[in-house]
Amino acid sequence: MEKKHQINLWYAFIAMMLVLMFQSWWTTYKTVEPIPYSQFEQYLKDKKIEEIAVKENTIEGKFKEPLKDGKQYFVTTRVEIPLADELSKYDVKFTGVVQSTFIKDILSWVLPVLLFFGLWMFIIRKFAEKQGIGGMMTVGKSKAKVYVETDVDVRFDNVAGVEEAKRELVEVVDFLKDPTGYGRLGAHMPKGILLVGPPGTGKTLLARAVAGEAGVAFFSISGSEFVEMFVGVGAARVRDLFEQARKAAPAIIFIDELDALGRARSSGPMGTNDEKEQTLNQLLTELDGFDTSSGIILLAATNRPEILDPALLRAGRFDRQVLVDRPDKPGRRAILDVHVKKIELDPAADLDQVAQLTAGFSGADLATLVNEAALLATRRNADKVTQQDFNEAVERVVAGLEKRSRILSDKERKTVAFHEIGHALVAANLDGCDPVHKISIIPRGIGALGYTMQRPTEDRFLLSTQDLENRMAVLMGGRAAEEIVFGEISTGASDDLQKVTEVARDMTMRYGMDVSLGNRAYSTQRQNFLGQPAGDVAEVSEETQREIDLAIKNRVENAFNRAKDLLKTHRKELDQGAALLLEKETLTDKDFPALRPVAERQGTAAAE
Repeated sequence: MEKKHQINLWYAFIAMMLVLMFQSWWTTYKTVEPIPYSQFEQYLKDKKIEEIAVKENTIEGKFKEPLKDGKQYFVTTRVEIPLADELSKYDVKFTGVVQSTFIKDILSWVLPVLLFFGLWMFIIRKFAEKQGIGGMMTVGKSKAKVYVETDVDVRFDNVAGVEEAKRELVEVVDFLKDPTGYGRLGAHMPKGILLVGPPGTGKTLLARAVAGEAGVAFFSISGSEFVEMFVGVGAARVRDLFEQARKAAPAIIFIDELDALGRARSSGPMGTNDEKEQTLNQLLTELDGFDTSSGIILLAATNRPEILDPALLRAGRFDRQVLVDRPDKPGRRAILDVHVKKIELDPAADLDQVAQLTAGFSGADLATLVNEAALLATRRNADKVTQQDFNEAVERVVAGLEKRSRILSDKERKTVAFHEIGHALVAANLDGCDPVHKISIIPRGIGALGYTMQRPTEDRFLLSTQDLENRMAVLMGGRAAEEIVFGEISTGASDDLQKVTEVARDMTMRYGMDVSLGNRAYSTQRQNFLGQPAGDVAEVSEETQREIDLAIKNRVENAFNRAKDLLKTHRKELDQGAALLLEKETLTDKDFPALRPVAERQGTAAAE
């Protein structure tokens, strides 16, 4: 039942009660004469009363003959008899007064009923909202939140680091502002625009910025909110959502996490017809049924495009895919500039260095980084956020929180120190490796007993065979140092072994970098935006699989031997660096010049 109908029924109920109350009062007023108790006694003495009815608080009766005004019935309030006898002696007119208990009676039984009814309605409504029901008459209503121009305060200036994606979406804003003029040459906007990228790169923020720039209604909903426990509910909500958008046109419909709704349909022999497929079918129908000239644009976001149904991505539906990738160094600097506006920044802080240290960070990661730096400065009662705060925040985000309460034995500290110096010295003495920024043997995070942080000098998108082999040697430097110094190895290289094995496997199976196996890919795996493999492994014979295993093993062993030979050559620096690290617990290239790249050290020596 609609709300306005409920209000009308309440008005009718109140009017009916008022009529009944007035009728009762009018009947009593016309036929019953209220009289004082003393007058009642006088009527008794005059024998004018025919009969009476004694009640708890009142006496009602009938006159033998009607009074002058025609009333034949009377009512009076009972009075205690001893007091009445006493008052009668002095010719005092007296009557009783009945204290009204109407309000008390109402409060005693009506309020508890209303309280229990309201509590029951509240519990039922909360349960319905949690289950996605919302009442049988609203089960098919869309849950989309509608933002109008005043609600969407995000603009393109608030989005940084994704300039290419912004350029793709600027024409969407122009179209929404002037649909007729934009299509003067016969062009029309894509029906759907899919924002694709890793988590935290600003896909949702971009969609809100488009709505804020265009000043149109913004319908935002998550893909998972379409699918409920009742069959057909999702399809009904899709219809309702597009109907709302048509009424509010020009408008933007934004579906976040489209993969929850648009996952590829099953092609099994039995076939399926579940709720998700019905909802997806309805979305496909709506995409085919609306015209972009009406001023409606459909935006969607996902970080798993490889699992979407092909019917969604064909021409005429989601015509355009916009990549919202992790930012490069200039993009990271632009994002930092946006976020540092909210904090008190020390003028000496070098945001270029922060951007260089944060290769691979998304926009959300950088926002967290700035907040962590501000928290660190606040914790030490500083007036401004300094460069040191940013450096510590990077370490906290990358390596985890310091665990100084985790006490290591002297032998364990010594092992960790040589392990980390081994990584650093191999990186410093191989060409093309990222410079070492910091080494620490302070335990961090869940299981890290120490870490070596390298600082990329530039963003790299292509790696050669030599680059990957050098990276593998750096990863094996820790275990090589342990074997050289202690003559045995520990469990500290477990994470290094996993990473170096992955690099060797990719070189052998994906990149065709093994001469004996030829220029062929033995794996069709492609990593998705979550960093997880997506696809199938190519079928190979047992003999070829054996060759692949041997090739991976040989690559890892060669990397270990390279690192071991290099550290034997620099054994003096290995011992000195480990001793200094045990003393200070944290080292940089300023504390130990041997950590600087070979070219930099040679250039410094030549200058001297």
